[in-house]
Amino acid sequence: MTSLEATEVAEHSLLPVPVEARTSTAAHQFWIWAGANLAPINWVLGALGIHLGLSLGQTIAVLVLGNLVGMAVFGLFVLMGQRTGVSQMVLSRGAFGRRGAYLPAVLQGLLAAGWCAVNTWIILDLVVALFGKLGYQGGTGFKITVAALLMVAQVWIAAVGFRAIARFERWTVPVTFVVFLAMTVIAWTGTGVQWNYPGKILEGAPLWSALSTVMTAIGIGWGITWFAYASDYSRFVPPDMPRGKVYLASVLGQFIPTVWLGIFGATLATVSQQVDPGELVVSAFGALAVPVILLVLHGPIATNILNIYSCGLCAQTVDWPVDRRRLSYGVGVAAFAFTIYLILRSNFAEALDAWLAGLVTWVAPWASIMLIYYYRVARQRVNVAALFDPPGRGRIPDFSWPALVAFVVGMVATWSCEYGIPTFLQGPVAVAIGGVDLSWLAGSVVAGGVYLALRPARPAVPTDAPAEAAK
Repeated sequence: MTSLEATEVAEHSLLPVPVEARTSTAAHQFWIWAGANLAPINWVLGALGIHLGLSLGQTIAVLVLGNLVGMAVFGLFVLMGQRTGVSQMVLSRGAFGRRGAYLPAVLQGLLAAGWCAVNTWIILDLVVALFGKLGYQGGTGFKITVAALLMVAQVWIAAVGFRAIARFERWTVPVTFVVFLAMTVIAWTGTGVQWNYPGKILEGAPLWSALSTVMTAIGIGWGITWFAYASDYSRFVPPDMPRGKVYLASVLGQFIPTVWLGIFGATLATVSQQVDPGELVVSAFGALAVPVILLVLHGPIATNILNIYSCGLCAQTVDWPVDRRRLSYGVGVAAFAFTIYLILRSNFAEALDAWLAGLVTWVAPWASIMLIYYYRVARQRVNVAALFDPPGRGRIPDFSWPALVAFVVGMVATWSCEYGIPTFLQGPVAVAIGGVDLSWLAGSVVAGGVYLALRPARPAVPTDAPAEAAK
């Protein structure tokens, strides 16, 4: 099998990526993750801090410190994919069992489809704002039509596969970087940014509540939401590439645009006092928003092709015998339905916070279990071939109850310590301590502690073969 043929097979299946097909460079990894985060969603994330009453300085501190922690841990998941050549949810089989891994795979698939809808809504919002500047005020029908066209474009790129995604990011993200740099200069020099914006001058419990909520939604929590995607793309990196090089390329690709655009959105919010992304751009740039928005549309599309591709891999992980391309089309339909729901929601800030905060409920406990399993239990030596044994007839159990119990208990702990904007995401512990949100920390610690207490003396997956068995 030639390198091209091997890559074609690996792109559309769960099979371990053979060495001859692992041709992704550190630059590919940087641009993939940078493109995924160089998107208007991060304007909203920064603006959300201002919306909740924090000062500009407090919002920036949360963005920087939170993402330093979140992205540093993200890099550890990237290394899992490089070493094993396997997607992230398939790796979950080692900790959760052959069929037990269905649970996080289903949740991750829903997460990816939901993010696709959120990002498509933001694309739609910007397009509508653009047409408004041109004198056309479209109604709900117009918005839905535009959303459908955008979804078709995103699904097509994702369906082609990893090579198309890597090329798209490599050739378009640098240009988008330049556009955002120009936007930043214009915004910070000509729109009246209030650099000393004081917010609502919160003190005591209200201050800690707002800080912790933002940290969960857009700080550490933002990094956590990417953990379950990491190996899906680093599995194409050659196993002999220096680990430090892969780690830094991926972490910086996440950290730089996330913090940059978050700060950008926060500064715009001090001028407009708006969270809606279209209003942020239009109110800040006026007529200049017309040429700028056309190029900014790249960001959410770059994010959504990752969401659609990873969602298809999740569906394959639960043993659906469906071609990944067809799965991508199905994801597009589901994401389009959720996009319509967002179009009909009037309070976007509340809906966004509910979505982001709700994600941590399952990702943080899952991530804690996976880190312990991979780096402590298996010691990075996973028998890759065993992960692909048939259910019920392989070398690993169908269900690893220590991991599944720890996962569920961790989710309960996460919700109990969560304090989102909607009341159903305000857990009893968070309410009792004055609205301080420690959900990601509680979920990680509790799940990890329960897993360590219940796990067997030896890992469920045999580690007698090195991870590089995927050759």
